[in-house]
Amino acid sequence: METFQDIPLPEALQHTLAHMQFAKPTPIQSQAIPLALNGKDILGSAQTGTGKTGAYGIPLVSQLIENPDAQAMVITPTRELAAQVIEQLRAMLGKKSKIRSALLIGGEAMPKQLNQLRSQPRLVVGTPGRINDHLKRKTLKLNALSFLVLDETDRMLDMGFSEQIDEIMKHMDEKPQTLMFSATLPKSILRIAQNYLHEPEHVQVAATSSPAENITQEFLHLRDDEKYPTLLQQLGKREGTVIVFVKTKTDSEKIARKLGQDGLQADAIHGDLRQNQRNRVISAFRNKKYRILVATDVAARGLDIPHIAHVINFDLPQCPEDYIHRIGRTARAGAKGEALNFIAPSERGKWKAIDRLLNPDQPREEKKPRRARPNNPQNRAQKAKKPFHRGGKKRPGSFKKAS
Repeated sequence: METFQDIPLPEALQHTLAHMQFAKPTPIQSQAIPLALNGKDILGSAQTGTGKTGAYGIPLVSQLIENPDAQAMVITPTRELAAQVIEQLRAMLGKKSKIRSALLIGGEAMPKQLNQLRSQPRLVVGTPGRINDHLKRKTLKLNALSFLVLDETDRMLDMGFSEQIDEIMKHMDEKPQTLMFSATLPKSILRIAQNYLHEPEHVQVAATSSPAENITQEFLHLRDDEKYPTLLQQLGKREGTVIVFVKTKTDSEKIARKLGQDGLQADAIHGDLRQNQRNRVISAFRNKKYRILVATDVAARGLDIPHIAHVINFDLPQCPEDYIHRIGRTARAGAKGEALNFIAPSERGKWKAIDRLLNPDQPREEKKPRRARPNNPQNRAQKAKKPFHRGGKKRPGSFKKAS
């Protein structure tokens, strides 16, 4: 499959793909689309920015167009990803399509969603919590569902949606064709695939524990009180748009405010924003109305903005796998990107865990047991005076110390 004309797609879909400038399929699309068109269940793994939405969206839209009775649903972990997915699927359906759709996500008014559901949509995209809300209200029925996509399944499990997904599956009279996509394939994903998929075809592009090759990764060892001044310095040296990842919503707002006070255009996004506020922030960033987005992990997945040039991890993520998703916000669709990591003394353990994930075959020195020392005030004072070593040692893999 070298072009989309090489596969039997409805003429209307071929037209919209050409209009959307879908010219050459990405590797994940080349592998997944023919299998899905043949009715196969798929367990797919690929890095972010490799065209996963197209890999399941094209066969989904093809089925909706060719089969008037077909109904499809896509479940995503976050509101942002759900909104972007339904936007792309609606574009594939085309402006003149009579196929109705519904976006079921938290943070949006329930009456609006009820109106969408009353129109009997054949395409539903949503998050697990809100989909379950509608199932309990009996405003959504899945007994005739023919096509199901679980997008970024590893993230949904990380966010604790396993039981909610199980509840959703119980509302299906017959098992639909199911496509499960994930950036990583931990054992928990493989176990869940056994329950949800029937003789699935495995589709994998690149190593699941590696970021895209066109991302340059750098690191800096520094104290917590050095992070913000260093951030200002690095932002002054870099060109293009930037996402700065932090631990908490309070930090995101505080740093965005400080950057503004220092003359830099910045805004913050986190989980406590209402949906219309999130949409406003993302739209403004997408349209380059400001240069810097300070984010918690709510934006680590599903944020598809091609012009992002840099990711700066002001704080390292709690989960090593989230590191891959964070830095995957840059170097989208074949572009180059840069990722810079600030590593405070308290984050050395997190950095080692990330290093182990990215370089599992790297030989490591065994820790030698340390001889116990008398616990007295003099020893504690000597330890406190010991200066913190700041970088200089090159990490395994593609990391390098930032200048």
